[in-house]
Order: sequence, then C-alpha cells, then structure tokens
Amino acid sequence: MTKNELTFKDGFEILKKNAELLESQEQPDIDNLMKIVEESMIAYKACKSRVDAVQQALDETFKD
Repeated sequence: MTKNELTFKDGFEILKKNAELLESQEQPDIDNLMKIVEESMIAYKACKSRVDAVQQALDETFKD
C-alpha cells in the first residue's frame, strides 16, 4: 500500500481504526506497533497530500 493508492476516505478510515485500536489496548501490542505506525504514516501522508491539493486549488480559484 502506498499513499498514491489511497483515497482521502480510505486514509482517514485507516487513521481512525488505528487510533481506536491503540486507545482500546490496555497494554501496547509491541509486536504489531511498527506495522500500525507505518500504516498510519502512509495514510496520514495520503490525507495530507489530498488536503494540500484541495487547498492549492482553492487558493488558485480565489486569488485576486
């Protein structure tokens, strides 16, 4: 999975799922923590990229 393969909605769902998983654990699952962090970073970058693109398009539309 790469950030280019994820939509904003998919990335957001991954971030939400991983946040809920981490919050619900009484003890951290160290064995899977790196996988969760890596997956979350890819999802975050996909979401940020999409938000940045929308912001740029809005800036271009409303400049001047």
